[in-house]
Parts: sequence; C-alpha cells; structure tokens
Amino acid sequence: GAWKTYLSRPVTDDHRRAAMGELGNALRSSRPEEALLVFEASLAMNRRYWSEDEQCILVAQINFAGCLGSVGRHDEALALTREIYAKQAALLGASHENTIIDGHNVAGLLMVLERWDEAKSLLRELLPRAAARRSLGTEHEVTLNISERLSWLLFFPVDAERTRDNLLEAETIMQDVVQRRRRVFGFAHPDTLLSAHSLSAVRAKLAKG
Repeated sequence: GAWKTYLSRPVTDDHRRAAMGELGNALRSSRPEEALLVFEASLAMNRRYWSEDEQCILVAQINFAGCLGSVGRHDEALALTREIYAKQAALLGASHENTIIDGHNVAGLLMVLERWDEAKSLLRELLPRAAARRSLGTEHEVTLNISERLSWLLFFPVDAERTRDNLLEAETIMQDVVQRRRRVFGFAHPDTLLSAHSLSAVRAKLAKG
C-alpha cells in the first residue's frame, strides 16, 4: 500500500502520520499485538509533534484504545475510552454524535468487564441524547444498539436486583427496536432477526413468571 512509501518520510510529515494509522488498521485483524505497537507509537508521535491538534490526538487514542480491547487489555481500554469520552464532551458537547458513540464504546467495555450497573446507568444517560440528535435519531444504528444493550442489561444478568419490572421494561425496549429495525433494514436483515430472537427470549422468561 501507499503507507510503505510514506513511512520513509520525516517523522513530522503529515502523510507519514496518516500512514501509521493505515498500517495499524491493516495489522489489527490478523496481528493485533503488532498493531498495538504501531498505534502506541502513532499516539506518542501525535502527542509530541501535533500536541495542539486535539482531534488528531483523539483519533490516535481511539485507535489505541480499540486495539487494547482487541488484545484483551480491557481495563486499560476502558480507562482510555473514558478519557476520550470526557474530551469529546468537552470539545464537542455531550449531545454530539461522536461523544455519544464514544460513550457507547465505554458502555460496551463496562459490559465486557461485567460492570452491569455502571453500563446500564450510562446507557440510560445516552439514549435520550441519541434519540434527540438530528444526525442520529430513533432509527439510527447507534441509537438502536444503545437501546438493545440497555434491554439486554435489564434481562440477562441474573442477580437479586432483576425484577419483573426490569423484564417488562426490557420487553418494551426490545419490541420498539424490532419494529424500527424491520422498518429500516427489513424483516430478513441479520440484526433484525437477532433482535427478534432477543425479544422472544424476554417474552419466554416473562411467561415463566
């Protein structure tokens, strides 16, 4: 790829900076440990030579955090993603699309770490912001994913806190997700089918009492 040419350029060259990200993305799926080293170097380079460019540093942080998650370093990924989320909120506002997406990433990592209550609280905070955004709205994939995760958290983690009211709320949310996915993506779309399966599971649990 072109990144091979650009990597030979001076360290402060913008094309070299872009090539570092391209190389990391190329390695990420098959050689994530190597990709992590590239993303770490890219972040260090951005902080050193482009310290005034907040958005470029954020992109480098997002790449590094995502790769930390890919190699199973979820606690570190969560700490960095929280930092990214706070920065985006400060730079762009709490209701900006990028801020909401980064908040959703924080919630996903909290779920991976089985920190259910924190994830649930954050998703409840994000959902009305996502639904109200003109760039997102109630039928945007991000909004639907936030809703689906919230429903899952109300239904799946088995603990003393889960009540019938939780299950009823999970059913209401998931029914809405299914209807919206059918309208936007069609009945046969894999995500629609998966949501419908989740809805059936919630209803089966309710039927058992």
